[in-house]
Amino acid sequence: MQLPLLTEARASLTAQVSAINEFGEHTSASIPAERALTIYVDKKELVTLMTLGAWPEWLVLGYLRNQRLVDSVQEIESITVDWDVGVAAVKTRHGIAQYEEKTAKRVVTTGCGQGSMFGDLMASIESIHLPGTTLTQAQLYAIVSAIRLKESTYKSAGSVHGCALFAQDELLLFVEDVGRHNAIDTIAGWMWLQGSSQVQAEGKVFYTTGRLTSEMVIKSAQMGVAVVVSRSGITQMGHQLAQQLGLCTIGRATNKRFLCYSAPERLQMQPALAGNPQPP
Repeated sequence: MQLPLLTEARASLTAQVSAINEFGEHTSASIPAERALTIYVDKKELVTLMTLGAWPEWLVLGYLRNQRLVDSVQEIESITVDWDVGVAAVKTRHGIAQYEEKTAKRVVTTGCGQGSMFGDLMASIESIHLPGTTLTQAQLYAIVSAIRLKESTYKSAGSVHGCALFAQDELLLFVEDVGRHNAIDTIAGWMWLQGSSQVQAEGKVFYTTGRLTSEMVIKSAQMGVAVVVSRSGITQMGHQLAQQLGLCTIGRATNKRFLCYSAPERLQMQPALAGNPQPP
């Protein structure tokens, strides 16, 4: 498989600022280093994303994939990121077919750091077939614990979302960004670069600190991930789509507590691990 050439233009994730604490004292504080990244595809401006800039090339690649602008990673010749001007230049091998039609319609989303999605939100849902991934309750608890113990920008600076890809309960990749959509796009870009022979969708579990909206559910399904875990909850449309897709959504997952909203057949329950039930 011919992979695109990528720069490695990682940026600093945090910045130091002066603040005043509850005692009226001046102190130094870390904050996320949000920055704008404008994507150009074959010299045509596409969109500006607000991002931390941890893995900008993976973010751009995953964005193009999840927006269904390109069907194969082989269509991309190179992605060049220049933080001096805040630009990601994408060069395709043969151009993007029906580019104007694909980018003409936008769906406004609830996301932070992105805000819109090209094309019909439901266009590809009928063609998605998820693998037979299942998860045990013990593995779910291991995932939650792994995220809790992970050193992160959120712990030092706050104000960011985290997403992770697991093989059952083995952490493969952890990404933080100002928006959960950017984080999942970065993971999608990384998966695409690995190739189907190395990163199979079977057995993969996606974790996010953000809520499970319709767009997050669709993006997870497009990546071939059949089990999604969130520290937050789920929206009604996200729930409806997950049920339609047979995608297992698990929300409010903290410590030993969680709610399985859809496809419970994918979660192998082990109630004894939860301890004694809370009193009414």
